[in-house]
Amino acid sequence: MIALFSLLGLFLLAALSVIFLVISIYNKLVRLRTTVKSSWADIDVQLKKRYDLVPNLMETVKGYAAHEKTVFEKVTEARSFAMKASSPADKAKAENMFSETLKSLFAVAEAYPELKANTNFLQLQSQLKELEDSIEYARRYYNAVVRDYNILTETFPSNIVAAQFRFAKEEFFELEEPGVERKPVKVSFS
Repeated sequence: MIALFSLLGLFLLAALSVIFLVISIYNKLVRLRTTVKSSWADIDVQLKKRYDLVPNLMETVKGYAAHEKTVFEKVTEARSFAMKASSPADKAKAENMFSETLKSLFAVAEAYPELKANTNFLQLQSQLKELEDSIEYARRYYNAVVRDYNILTETFPSNIVAAQFRFAKEEFFELEEPGVERKPVKVSFS
């Protein structure tokens, strides 16, 4: 009889341990999923700041380079496209296109020495650089959280809990054209 109670107690202890493990894994998955969403929202906040800053930058450049109409149209179009993107893959594609058009805007600015010396332009350019650094940090943080979340959803035994409660993998914020983007930047002073 005592052996039966011992066996029953052992079974109950094992069942409670499994229940505790499932609850612990579930809570960790929820915490990481929430952190993924929060870090994605942080990227959106930084991008919104950038979208708001770019029209001011364009207006400053327009004053000096009014005949560069196509550049301004491309920047405006890319900004609009980037603002409408929602998923990490779409947002990455749109952001890469937007970054390229911003480079063309700064190329136009390079042709106007008086613009490069303009206080408003320098201030806007400095703010944009700070924003770009913040966006880079937010992207890296987001990808780190997605990595941790995806590892948890794919490793045993948490993959069983993740599948049972429908925790799906998240997308990384990746480069659209890794081959082009990973090449060294060419610097020329001529």
